[in-house]
Amino acid sequence: SMTAQLKLETRGNIAVLTISNPPANTWTEATLTQLKEIVAELNANKDIYSLVITGEGEKFFSAGADLNLFASGDVAVASKMSRLFGDAFETLAGYRGVSIAAINGYAMGGGLECALSCDLRVAEVQAVMALPEAKVGLLPCGCGTQNLPWLVGEGWAKRMILCGEQVKAEKALQIGLIEELVDKGQALERALAMAEQVGNQSPSSVRVCKQLIMAARSNPMKQSLPLEREEFVRLFDTQDQKEGVNAFLQKRKAQWVNG
Repeated sequence: SMTAQLKLETRGNIAVLTISNPPANTWTEATLTQLKEIVAELNANKDIYSLVITGEGEKFFSAGADLNLFASGDVAVASKMSRLFGDAFETLAGYRGVSIAAINGYAMGGGLECALSCDLRVAEVQAVMALPEAKVGLLPCGCGTQNLPWLVGEGWAKRMILCGEQVKAEKALQIGLIEELVDKGQALERALAMAEQVGNQSPSSVRVCKQLIMAARSNPMKQSLPLEREEFVRLFDTQDQKEGVNAFLQKRKAQWVNG
């Protein structure tokens, strides 16, 4: 069931999720729980190949958690929320399709962690990204300490997390925090265009390729190289493999069935 704070729509083979919790599109217990459910639904939906996530309005992608939650210093609340943030963004990172964050403004704390859990990030020129948790005596617990160094390296991860350095969109492009920089108001459109590119690929191939790429974060290469070959052979059990090769040879557009 949809809460008003997360809006899901489909455009062809693309799902678009809008974080809609004004003024700052903060995450809540309800929306984090719901994000997990949405990803599970999309994983089961053969017709959806990619997911674009954006924020509503002109100012915020998402400012992360509402700090009022933590003002009382309640350990039970901390325990619950850290689990919800971690579970939601781990689930997002494990999405079987391609996820693209369209960063339309500030992406702070858990807002940036959501974008870090996506496969790709497009940011508008006015966007600002930060993990400022240590400034208020907290730490990024939505996988931020682990995901950020993979994209920007340890040095910039330390600058952002330990020094609280905010990164503007142009710098974010330079350091590899985002893959694409666009003008104000253009992030969603560009993310949708990238999602269309995904649709040209076999979704069966994309799913396994993503798993193999992500495996580099936890497995030694020695372990993943044999797996790469095994998965190649396993694709020959799919209809998409036959369709892809034959569509190419017949010079026509492939019709994927995602299986």
